[in-house]
Amino acid sequence: MREFGYQRACDVSGAVALLDADPDARFLGGGTNLVDLMKTGVERPGRLVDVRDLPLDHIEATQDGGLRIGATVTNSDLAAHPDVRRRYPALTQAVLAGASGQLRNMATVGGNLLQRTRCSYFTDVTRPCNKRTPGSGCPAIEGEHHNHAILGASEHCVATHPSDMGVALAAFDAVVSYETADGTGTLPFADLYLPVRDTPHRETALPPGALITGVTLPPAPVAAHSRYRKVRERASYAFAIGSIAAALDIADGVVRDVRLAFGAVASRPWRAREAERLLIGAPADAQTFATAAGAELAAAKPLPHNAYKVPLMHNLVVAVLTELAEEAAR
Repeated sequence: MREFGYQRACDVSGAVALLDADPDARFLGGGTNLVDLMKTGVERPGRLVDVRDLPLDHIEATQDGGLRIGATVTNSDLAAHPDVRRRYPALTQAVLAGASGQLRNMATVGGNLLQRTRCSYFTDVTRPCNKRTPGSGCPAIEGEHHNHAILGASEHCVATHPSDMGVALAAFDAVVSYETADGTGTLPFADLYLPVRDTPHRETALPPGALITGVTLPPAPVAAHSRYRKVRERASYAFAIGSIAAALDIADGVVRDVRLAFGAVASRPWRAREAERLLIGAPADAQTFATAAGAELAAAKPLPHNAYKVPLMHNLVVAVLTELAEEAAR
């Protein structure tokens, strides 16, 4: 590991100023991803600016009935918060599915959103990788790709985003707040992650030196009737091979509102807009759910060893929406 400096920030403006003065520095939250990447040589910051003590560790209601979540709230505290459990249960379920208890106690909300792919070619500095070294190639396309992207990928990168929490935030139209040396700003969650195209090394739309300060969930009555379902290769702690965050509101047997987002199928949490469009106003039955799933997955471009994700995600959509519909009918 490269030698690095360390400095603890006392306030948000001070943290931003430290990074602005040193482009070789990185913000350090829980370190559950960054430190691992430093050990393997993928990340080589000259300085770490510790932001864990910043006053960003609160969850509070907004005036319009949403929730504001500070960037240094731990994953454990987020999952356990009574307003999150009651009003956005899929978010609690996603966080609890995302890691071991020890990791959840350390990992922060801001850090979770900025975690990087677990593609083995990315984490191995002896191998080429366009995300790590632009222009070097993507060996996953011809190599090991059984858990790689089927949606939104390109010939330059087929890696997936590993966040479970991000899938639920995508479903509920979260907004990310940040601060830079030039002031504050916000980004709709849908715009946070950049399309892969030919620049997979550019992962987010955050300005250079930006510090995520929080995430706001707008009021969403449909979110109270939501679920997160994760499929993984073993029952213990593991990254998803496919996941879904779903919320459903039904009136008189017809879908009145719905939210759908997929995980482990793209370089970012994937909002299933086409499926949502077809579901609104349609009968809340298995046939409708299957039609919507098929329409969303029609854009999938699987590789030889990850084509199983297409029927997997199709079945997840139908199963989870059917469960939510049956619960609503009781």
